[in-house]
Parts: sequence; C-alpha cells; structure tokens
Amino acid sequence: MERHELYGRLTQSFGFEPTDGQAIVLHHLAAFLLSQKENPTYILRGYAGTGKTSLVKTLVRTLPAIGMRYVLMAPTGRAAKVLSNYTSQSASTIHRKIYQAMTFPDGSFRIARAENKYKHTLFIVDEASMIGEQRDFGSMSLLDDLLGYVFSGEDCRLLLIGDTAQLPPVESRESPALDCEYLKSEFPITAATYELTEVKRQALESGILYNATDLRELLSQNLYEYALPIFHTQGFSDIQKIEPDTFEELLYNVFSDISNNGAVIVCKSNKRANMFNQAIRGRILNIEGEIATGDKLMVVKNNYYWAEGSQSISFIANGDMAEIRKIKHFEEMYDFRFADVELSFTDYQDEPNIEAKILLDTLNSNSPSLTEEESRKLFSAIEEDYMDIPNRRERYKEMKKNPWFNALQVKFAYALTCHKTQGGQWSTVFIDSSFNLKDTLEMEDLRWLYTALTRAQERVYFVNFSEMFFCD
Repeated sequence: MERHELYGRLTQSFGFEPTDGQAIVLHHLAAFLLSQKENPTYILRGYAGTGKTSLVKTLVRTLPAIGMRYVLMAPTGRAAKVLSNYTSQSASTIHRKIYQAMTFPDGSFRIARAENKYKHTLFIVDEASMIGEQRDFGSMSLLDDLLGYVFSGEDCRLLLIGDTAQLPPVESRESPALDCEYLKSEFPITAATYELTEVKRQALESGILYNATDLRELLSQNLYEYALPIFHTQGFSDIQKIEPDTFEELLYNVFSDISNNGAVIVCKSNKRANMFNQAIRGRILNIEGEIATGDKLMVVKNNYYWAEGSQSISFIANGDMAEIRKIKHFEEMYDFRFADVELSFTDYQDEPNIEAKILLDTLNSNSPSLTEEESRKLFSAIEEDYMDIPNRRERYKEMKKNPWFNALQVKFAYALTCHKTQGGQWSTVFIDSSFNLKDTLEMEDLRWLYTALTRAQERVYFVNFSEMFFCD
C-alpha cells in the first residue's frame, strides 16, 4: 500500500475535517505504519482536548483493514479502562501485558519479562507520561522493559501517547517516554514525534477544558513563576468553587451511594487524603470499623503472590482499584495488623474475585506505602521464624512463601494524591488546595493543578482555595 492511499483511509476513518495539526499527525501515522526502518516508534503528544482520542479511535478502526494487529496498553488499570471505553476494545495495563510470574526449578517465584509472540503488530500505549525509569522488577526499568518487549516481536512498532503538562513520574522532572531525543539516544529505535496544541473550539465550551487549556498555555511560556489568578468559573456549569458550608452536603450527595465509583478527592499529600478518607467513611458512609464490606481500596505496591493460580490475573499491580467483598478474619502478627478479605477489581470487572491478606497499617499511613524502616521491621520479624534455615538464600526463598510477608499494601480510594489518580478519570473530582497563600505559583504547582483538573469528565469542585485563584 502506498503512503498516500493509507493517509486517505485514515482521513476517511477520522470522520470529520482534521485540524492542521491532526492532518500532520495523520500523514506521520501513514508513514510510521508503513516504515521499514529499525524499531519504528512514534510519540504523539498533545494538550487535553486536541483530539488524541479521536486519532487513536481512527487507528483502531483502520488497522484491521490493512492487515495489522494492535494491542492497547496503559500504565494503570484505571487508565486501561479509560482507553478500553473510548475505543470499545480490550486494553491492558503495561505490567500485565509485558510481565509474567515465573516458577523456577528451585521452587522460587519471580516476575520476569514475558516473550512477545506478536507479529506485524502496533502497540498503542496511552498516558505514556507516567512511564519512567522506576525499577519494578529486576534491574531494568519499566521503560526499558516496554521497549525491549515490543521490539523483540517480529515487525512490531510502538505508539506512545501522552501530555507533557501532566505530572512526570515520581522522582523525575520530565517524562522520558515522551522525550523523542532521549529515547533515540538510549534505545536502538527510529523515532519521530509531534505535539498537538490546537484545542477544538467545542471543547472550550467546557469549563474543565477551558481552564486546563489556560494552565497549559502558562506552562508553555516556561516562566519561573506564574502570577495569580488562574481560574475562570463564570459562565461554566461544570466547574465551581465551593464554600465550606456546602462541602459536606456535596460529599454526601456524591459518596453516599457506596456503589459509586465515579468520584474522588485529589489531594497534595497522603496525610490530607487520609483525613478525607476517614471523614467520608465515618460521616458520609457511617462506617465505624477499620475496614468494611464495600470499602474502596487502591493497591499501592505490586504483588504477584495472591494472583498465583488465577487463570486471568498474573499479578496485582500498583494502582489497581479494588472493592472489599467479604471480610473473613482480623489478626495481629509481627507487630503489624492484617485482615483476610475477598476483593473484586473495579477496573477489571470480568475477572474473578481474589482472596488475599491485606496489611492494615498502610491504610492510614502518611507515606505512599510501607516506609523502608517499616519494611525492614516486618522482614526482620518474619525472618526470625525461619532462622532454623542456616543458608540465607534458602531462608529467603521460604520467606517469600509467607502470606504475611506478601500481604497486599492498600489505601482507601475515596481521596487520593494526584500521582495516584494519574491516568484515570472520574465523573466528579474535588480538588483540595494545600497551596500556601502566595501571589505566584511554580511550574510544579501548575502541573499538579493541570493533572488534577484533567481527571474530571463531568464536574470539578475547588475545595479550600483562596479567592485570589479566581478571575471572576
């Protein structure tokens, strides 16, 4: 097939007149899909509301007609669900696609990179700004393993999609997966990139996207500090600053239905998230116990132990959302508290429930998961039960089979830090301000606000914000 013919098919499938930027991307995609160069990679960057979603849907509709397979992936379960919803196709987390739990001859278990058996396949990865150099398994980073997996297949290519204005991965200043020059310098790939900046006019009728675009424009100026005010709410029905006397009533309206997964409070810190989680559970849901059936949780550390034997889940990933279906047992062991529960996974509703032991100490911790000190304390306490095994390697192998050692680390999911919400979308988002009363904001502040704002699909409420943030 000639490039111009493929461009024509893509444009026809697009369904409406593309903007100048979208037309350039469609030309790029036609060349990219037909490229015979080594390890073809395309990085599609773009502001919220510029049409990245429409372009992905166009690819999904067009690829089968030209005999090319595709695989849809995202960094988190919630991001994969969003991708699946707007394409009407199955999508997976990156972890679940490229890793597998392996049993070795000595009886030990380990997560290792899976074999890529795909041929002539395009791997489409959404929310790529979240992919960083973190080392989840072994000595390689997720970014290394993703590229290694994709290009170990026959005639495979990679499309990375994201928004550079969102928060970069934890402990990173930028998003390496969206940096074309960095990728070309670090990996044996042929790469090109384009950034969409023109927000569709009809999208700006939304107060959410109007304000997100304003934030994006401020970020593009690369100024050291940004003067307030920055938000416009007048004339928009989907974005609102709320007063303290109406906040609790709104929370009740949104969260009182315990089956509701459509709202979240976005916070600056785990401490603030813990405060809101306890308030919602105690004052809105009238839950008195430490945990209860129906409680919404987020897994905060990768875990493969409890998925062993499952036909559809190879492991439980950091960021997976779960709901407690049954509580079977509480206990205290090794100076920590645990509960045996049955969990369903919110973003993978077709998968069976999993019985697991959860670590209760992380629920209200002000750290993202167990601290290093707490992890060492738990490790040392459990190791004492295995000191009859003189060989340390053999001792550790047996410890890895211990259910308390492998307990799921979880947090309540009614209120979350912005990093933990990244990649997901909720119908209603409450954005909690913990900004000091100052006249200017820094780049990291704007990125935080932009990321929080773009988690919302239908409505945003600003909570505890000073009047100086608003133009109206």
